[in-house]
Amino acid sequence: MTEEKKDIRQSLAESLKQLVLKMPFEKITIKQITDGAGVTRVTFYNHFQDKYDLLGYILRTQILAPVGILLKNDMYKEALILIFTSVKKDSAFYRKAVKIEGQNSFDQISEECIYELLLELFSERSSGKPHSAHPWLTVETLARYYARSMSYVVTSWIRSGMPIAPEEVANIYEYIVKRSLWDVLGEL
Repeated sequence: MTEEKKDIRQSLAESLKQLVLKMPFEKITIKQITDGAGVTRVTFYNHFQDKYDLLGYILRTQILAPVGILLKNDMYKEALILIFTSVKKDSAFYRKAVKIEGQNSFDQISEECIYELLLELFSERSSGKPHSAHPWLTVETLARYYARSMSYVVTSWIRSGMPIAPEEVANIYEYIVKRSLWDVLGEL
């Protein structure tokens, strides 16, 4: 991506973030986003399909892209802490964004963004063949499973007002994913 395209996308992202702080997401128009970024509607549509696509871009670039290198170096806990810290840092925006419901809900957009990141990671580490004893267990199903769980934890934490420190949420998530359902039930 050229630097100019990145700058335009970042300007559009910042414009949307500022608008979300002032009004409900559903009421925000493309014109308001482009006016805030100082570009035309045509420019917006050269980069994004709609404002939901722009929201996905924000999640991918500002929350998930920075953790990619940590995940590739098996620094999972550090990646989780960075995700929660980044969300908390921009908490005013995420507290509003998490309220987006319907066909393009925040939950769906965040799950899809996390799925894309995990699918790339899992695909790089996989032999490409389905598990011989469990052919249904593919990188796609695993990526979807973990994307749903991670999205659920992040959105629930945001909706609850982020009362727990990022490090503690990361500890809780790590605790859950490292144990079987049976272990967790036995420890309740």
